[in-house]
Amino acid sequence: MTTSTNEEDLTAIAKGGRQNFIGFLLRLLARLPFLFIAGRLYGPDALGRFASALVVVELVALLCSMGEKRGLAQRLADGEDAHPANLVYDGLLLAIIFSSIAAIFFWLVPAPLFPSGDFTELDRFIVLAIPAYALTEIVLAAQAYKYDIATTVRARAVVEPWTISIMAGVFFFIPGLSKSGLSMAYLASIYAGLATGLIAFFRSYGRPQGWRPELGYMRKVTARALPLATADAIEWGTRRIDIFILGLFAAPAAVGVYYIAQQVASLPQKLKTSFEPILGPVITKNLKTKNYEAIAKQVCQVGFWIIAAQAGIALALGVPGEAVMGLVGPEFVGGTGALAFLLAAEVIAATAVVSEAVLIYVARGRNLAISVGTIAFQAALTVGLIMLVQNLGYGEPFKAAAAAIALLIALGLSSLVKALLLTRILGYPINNWRWALVYAIAPAVLVGWLATQLPEWAELAVGIPAILATYGFVIWKKGFGPEDRMLFKRNKASEQA
Repeated sequence: MTTSTNEEDLTAIAKGGRQNFIGFLLRLLARLPFLFIAGRLYGPDALGRFASALVVVELVALLCSMGEKRGLAQRLADGEDAHPANLVYDGLLLAIIFSSIAAIFFWLVPAPLFPSGDFTELDRFIVLAIPAYALTEIVLAAQAYKYDIATTVRARAVVEPWTISIMAGVFFFIPGLSKSGLSMAYLASIYAGLATGLIAFFRSYGRPQGWRPELGYMRKVTARALPLATADAIEWGTRRIDIFILGLFAAPAAVGVYYIAQQVASLPQKLKTSFEPILGPVITKNLKTKNYEAIAKQVCQVGFWIIAAQAGIALALGVPGEAVMGLVGPEFVGGTGALAFLLAAEVIAATAVVSEAVLIYVARGRNLAISVGTIAFQAALTVGLIMLVQNLGYGEPFKAAAAAIALLIALGLSSLVKALLLTRILGYPINNWRWALVYAIAPAVLVGWLATQLPEWAELAVGIPAILATYGFVIWKKGFGPEDRMLFKRNKASEQA
């Protein structure tokens, strides 16, 4: 591959990252009202019940998408003789079959969704989100293959978060719906996001041409997708199994507090997904030509972009953590310690995410084995640390912090192992760390500490922008070279091409 072609790949990745970074900002603006409404109106108990159901629904939906979030790019790249729409419809049909079976099962057996046994008949309708969530993953992946990241931004960063925020507030004031308001608002948001994705999908791919589902091919697609679907579910599960385990050892209110901390921490996590849709098609193209050097360079470049952005946002949310959690409600301040560890975990997980973006194509089995080992280790460590905290006589906030520490350690080990494996396969080093991050973090922490001496409103209104500005200035001057700054430059000729 020529240097110019590699630059075109980085330009495409940078463009997709820019579009999704805008989506991240929009998602942030929409997520804050939901956290405020859920915390102030519904309270930690209702949030805890909602979070427990959400863990099962989204995990099952991700499994039912058959790994097409990342595997569809490879199927489209390899399926030169088949019409692209036909390949996508194969995946959609499989998702509908498996997700419908799952939804029926959990409707009849709701206990895994609501382990406390406290739920309404309306809450059970949350199972209808399983097929919608799975189909949304596939249609957005299909659009990403055509480098259409704008649809993902509209669906995930505008339609879904604003729908759940608005409807959660509306349902709370409707008699008969207030107790089930969070479940109903979530269901409405998932279907609104699906409608947004389908509109763009039908315009891009149209109807299938001469498509007839074949049982043999469906079986082949299913067998090929299972390792990838399992890896996707495990990667997602590492961010949710802590809630499930915490629910076994702590009161629903503590789970609700932890859920809010996790939702705040997941904001920088969305920056990783900013590059996933566009990184997959670029990687599959280079794998066909065996250009491993270009792949290693792209992984390192994107990994640094993600870590640099996540670190700044983690500092802005973590240093004034008490004020951030207090914004949701005074009873949520106890989750500040958990928030700090969760934010650190998201930063350290970036290397595993970008490494896995390649491993799912070149070492699917080994990547799955590492992922299984990671979540098993995390589960055991979470139980062990929570029991230790419990035996020492510490309260509920310390149990939440223990779960967050277990996640931090597990994701750190996963990043190290996956980066080493990818280095050995490609023959080129994978390293996303740069010392410039330390130079940028140090003054930002100092500015943040000074901000915590201000009144709470000023700590948020003045402190967060000051932390971001300080960190951004130093990382731009000391850490970003010409290729790094490509993320912020628009190349009109390349984008039109």
